[in-house]
Amino acid sequence: MGGGPVKNILSIAGSDPSGGAGIQADLKAIAANGGYGMCVITALTAQNTQGVSAVQAIGGEFVLAQLEAISADVQIDAIKIGMLANAEVIRAVNGWLDTVDAPVVLDPVMVATSGDRLLEDEAVLDSLLDRASVITPNLLELASLLREPAAASWPQALEQAQCLAAKHGSLVLAKGGHLAGELCPDALVSGEGVLAEFSNPRLDTKNTHGTGCTLSSALATLFAASGDWVCALEKAKAYLFRAIGAADELNVGSGHGPVNHFADFFSDTDPMDSWWQQIQGLRDSIDNLEFITQLADGTLAETDFEYYLAQDALYLQRYAQVLSEASALAPDLEAQRFWANSASEILEGELQLHRSYLAEGTANPSAITLNYVNHLAASASSYAELIAAILPCYWLYQDIGKRLASANHQAHPYKQWLVTYASEEFDRATERAISMVREAWKQADDGLRERMRVAFMRSSEHEVAFFDQARQNRVEFPTV
Repeated sequence: MGGGPVKNILSIAGSDPSGGAGIQADLKAIAANGGYGMCVITALTAQNTQGVSAVQAIGGEFVLAQLEAISADVQIDAIKIGMLANAEVIRAVNGWLDTVDAPVVLDPVMVATSGDRLLEDEAVLDSLLDRASVITPNLLELASLLREPAAASWPQALEQAQCLAAKHGSLVLAKGGHLAGELCPDALVSGEGVLAEFSNPRLDTKNTHGTGCTLSSALATLFAASGDWVCALEKAKAYLFRAIGAADELNVGSGHGPVNHFADFFSDTDPMDSWWQQIQGLRDSIDNLEFITQLADGTLAETDFEYYLAQDALYLQRYAQVLSEASALAPDLEAQRFWANSASEILEGELQLHRSYLAEGTANPSAITLNYVNHLAASASSYAELIAAILPCYWLYQDIGKRLASANHQAHPYKQWLVTYASEEFDRATERAISMVREAWKQADDGLRERMRVAFMRSSEHEVAFFDQARQNRVEFPTV
């Protein structure tokens, strides 16, 4: 979380005996993000990973007694409010908030992910909503607070979030995780519009119990440390993405299990392994490309191979410059030498190999080539992000080269090109590049880690398009 004193974060919420949501999830998320967690319990629930079977509200007077005991003795730096089961408890919390000065993240827990209703009368929430710094409803709760049907699209969700923010003079965190699609978007919205938007790929797991509680508690904790809601959201969302990504490492219940709140501390998962798995679909699609299958069996048309090499030569000229930029940004002499030597090898080795296949003449960069090099240039805002963007040009080529190695028989027309990427020398360079990205990731904060991952993913997508561009060119500009 950075330097400075540890912030004291108070969660006011219900209890989940299965440990995945409510107070239990809040305290885990607060601790995982560097805060000191405190709690006031507003309700007891009987629930597990399969759903909620009973709710027992704590009396308003006792809730107030808990609140007053804490605020009389402890400095509260931020407050997260979750489940408030009835009007009596809401009134007790509302009255107590008049006596303290701390930012409030309100997660209006009325409908759980499982579909269970957790609040008797949401109408009494209006006065509490006016006091919130940020409101973090899911789509069903957002619609319920506005007395409207649930949003069926992301633009509609943003519109509803802006309406709620304007109504209560607060910020609203719009959450699109329940919408269909490959991405899970979140946006911080004011009464004037979207302040910031972040998206992550949808992870394939049923273990998402407590995501709302976790995100709102992380947001409160990170804001207490930074004083910046946008920065706090970016870090909180990256933390939740990692917690969901490691959820299957746990073995809790037979229904919708919890996220792995302490994945950053106890998981043995290598972030590079996680990235590699996240591009499994892209790697599979490369294997099925016409260019790759025909390159493997030696039937690839010479015109297609030359078109690819011409574009690759244009790409490598800019790529060598990018490697030189990485060398200039590198934090130590060893890394500086590695990236500088890599740039030199491209200029003196790979480009010469390409020219040996190509006929005399000039080619213009395709839109696909330009898009790729522009992405690399845009990633040069930091050393860590840049080398993450560079990595697929090592890793994917090594992976493909190894699997094409069996095609390297003497008569193969492209043998000289194939052996370059299946060599032990290229293996060592790839492993060194992976290691450097891993070390940069370890030194990065949550926001930079997520930008590194996104840069890696985008470069991998560009690699797929790059391999396929000879076919696309042939389709768009057929020879007569």
